Amino acid sequence: MTEFSGVHQRLVARVPLEPDARLEAEVVAYAEREQTLEGYAVHDAAVADPKPAVIVLHDWTGLREYPRARAQMLARLGYFAFAADLYGTGRRFDDQKEAAAEAGRYYGDLPLLRERVRAAYDVVAADPRVDETRIVVIGYCFGGSAALEFARTGADLAGTVSFHGGLQPHDPADVTRVKGSLLILTGGADPVVPDAAVTAFADELRTRPDLDWQITVYSGAPHSFTLPETPAYREVADRRSWRALTSFLEEVFTR
Repeated sequence: MTEFSGVHQRLVARVPLEPDARLEAEVVAYAEREQTLEGYAVHDAAVADPKPAVIVLHDWTGLREYPRARAQMLARLGYFAFAADLYGTGRRFDDQKEAAAEAGRYYGDLPLLRERVRAAYDVVAADPRVDETRIVVIGYCFGGSAALEFARTGADLAGTVSFHGGLQPHDPADVTRVKGSLLILTGGADPVVPDAAVTAFADELRTRPDLDWQITVYSGAPHSFTLPETPAYREVADRRSWRALTSFLEEVFTR
C-alpha cells in the first residue's frame, strides 16, 4: 500500500529498499509538559541491533507528509528515524499566514522551542532500538532553525543539520556548548537567509575555533528548495543537499 501521495512517494523511491528490509512505522504519543505531541517513528525491524537515530524537525506547517517521507528515506538507509512534532497533536496548517503565526510563537520563545525538540530527543534516546550515543537532529525551514537552537543547549548530539533554516546569530555568541558537527545547507537565492545572515552566522561559529562546521550554499536555490510540493523546489539543489546529508551521517556515525 502506498503510504504517501505521488510527489512524496517519488521522493521516497529515490532510496532503494533492500530486499530483506522490513520497515515498520508507528505513531508515537509523547508530551512536553502539558502539551500532547504525536511523532512518527520508522526503522528497519529486520536489523536487531540498536541503530543510529535521526530526528527530523518539520517546517512551519507542522508534522505533515513531507517530514514523514524524509523519515522513510532515512529508515531505508538503515537509521532509526523519528519525525518530531513541535506544535502539538493535530496542529497542522495549510494556510501560510496561520503557519507563520504559529512558528512565530516559538521564534519568540526560544526556551519553549528548545524544550519541544528536547521532548523528542528524550523519546528517541530512551528507545531500546536506538544507539543513544549516535543521534543527529536535522530540520527543514522552521525545523532547521529549531535544530540549530537545540544544538546550542549542549545536547549530546553526533551532529546537527539545517536545510534552508533561518540563521539567527546570538549576541553574545552562544555556541560554547554545541556538541558534534554542524552542517548548514542554504540557498544562494534565499531572501529569508541573505548573504549577510549567512556571514553573521558563520562569524558566530568562528568564535569557537574547535567547532566542526560547514556551510554549503546552492546557487539559484530559494527558500524551501527541498520541498517538492512547492514552487520553490529545485531538484538539483535537493539532490545535492541529500547527498551532503548522507555523507555527513556516514561520517559522524562512524567516529
